[in-house]
Amino acid sequence: MKANPFFKRLIRKAVVLAVVTVAVGWFYAWASPWAFPKKQTDGFGWGVLHGALMPLSLPSLVIGKEVQIYEPDNSGRTYKIGYICGVDLCGLVFIGPLFWRPKPRAASHKNQPR
Repeated sequence: MKANPFFKRLIRKAVVLAVVTVAVGWFYAWASPWAFPKKQTDGFGWGVLHGALMPLSLPSLVIGKEVQIYEPDNSGRTYKIGYICGVDLCGLVFIGPLFWRPKPRAASHKNQPR
């Protein structure tokens, strides 16, 4: 009995998703202590970094690692604005291209009326 190509593709995608999830989770757990230094008040720049890294924290949390996603000792409004900008920037870079569609090719000049 031959395996259905749909199920083969589905299994392959599930394996790739699992490997990428574990890799991203491990990376975030490794980078988290560096991205959240102690004994300082974080401002706009750190807020952008933390916001951009926040979506990457999900796999770490799913695989059971306790990671930080927000710095409670922050400068207030400027940190929060930076955090929002970081989250939006991450979405634009990683999710935005999923919605990009190439423009349809223009018809050749021979088929167009004059």
